[in-house]
Amino acid sequence: MQHVGLVMECDYREGRTQDEAFAEAFEMARLADETGIDGVWLAERHFAAPRTPTDPGGAGIPSVSSVPLLMAGIIAARTERVRVGTGVSVLPLAHPIRLAEEAATVDNISQGRLDFGIGRSSFPRSYHGYDVPYDESRERFAEALDIILKAWNNYRFDHHGHYYNMDDVVVTPRPYQQPHPPIRIAANSIDTFGIVGQLGFPLVTGVRGQGLKQVANNLELYRAAVKESGHDVDDVYVRMPIYVAESMEQVRADTEESTMRAFRRTADTYIRTVEAEGENASAERRQRAEQLLNTTYDDLLVDRVAYGSPEEVAERLTEIRGQLGLTGVIMEPNLGGTVPVERVQNSVRLYAEEVAPALRG
Repeated sequence: MQHVGLVMECDYREGRTQDEAFAEAFEMARLADETGIDGVWLAERHFAAPRTPTDPGGAGIPSVSSVPLLMAGIIAARTERVRVGTGVSVLPLAHPIRLAEEAATVDNISQGRLDFGIGRSSFPRSYHGYDVPYDESRERFAEALDIILKAWNNYRFDHHGHYYNMDDVVVTPRPYQQPHPPIRIAANSIDTFGIVGQLGFPLVTGVRGQGLKQVANNLELYRAAVKESGHDVDDVYVRMPIYVAESMEQVRADTEESTMRAFRRTADTYIRTVEAEGENASAERRQRAEQLLNTTYDDLLVDRVAYGSPEEVAERLTEIRGQLGLTGVIMEPNLGGTVPVERVQNSVRLYAEEVAPALRG
């Protein structure tokens, strides 16, 4: 069964208020529930306040989604059918016991509709704000995941690790789904694909920063690691900018400025991260920054987004699904955050009602 999802970054645009941002987020979740979207995925965005081009990280769009599990619980209580996921919970930035408790709570509130997406984030800015060294992120992620699984798979457990020590712990409530909510790990850097494959978990990756060709190469690493590690899993979701309108002319009018703004911002974030890391900066980040700086809107239509009429988007996503061997597609509905909300809602309706049936067929 093909998963047709929708990511919610809960941005709020210039001239809008936080109240309006929350209201729009909850309305988008209601629309997803009403139109048959399989799942909404809540991003985790920290310190995402309005910024100027001279601020660290460059100009950005603010977000109210710093506590995705809290948002997920509210959405679960207000909806009937749609699954609610974290896209993703950044494990190294929170205590794993607290995350296990909160996720299990949402799983119960939703009566088993939680998907627990997890990751460690590609950029160090959030870590700086929490005073957590970014170079510890991989080890902290692994230990946090180990603790969460112990909490869910055992009634009582002990743990003695590098970052956490605890004895005789009983976590309540227990998850509604047994043994626990589905776990899906995000991978965007090349080395992470192999690690997720070794662990044997379902994977989610994004197209925006790497392009479809690189995603295909990276998924080969994931599947090779799964096979070498003796796991039986081939479950991959791709998150990508998707926009559906009545014609390609309307799509371009709605999205070109917003989309280019988003990719320029992503390139700027890579550049500033590389500058901050100096000689320790990864070659992968440098390469991605260079690629995005030289990318045009028409280039993006080929390799990084799925934009068009319902027929065009359905055909493109069906082709991508076949090429990459996907089990799910997650829509980024308003890349750049400046498309008017009414147009975004129209796009989501067309995606749910005219594109999704083709993907599930």
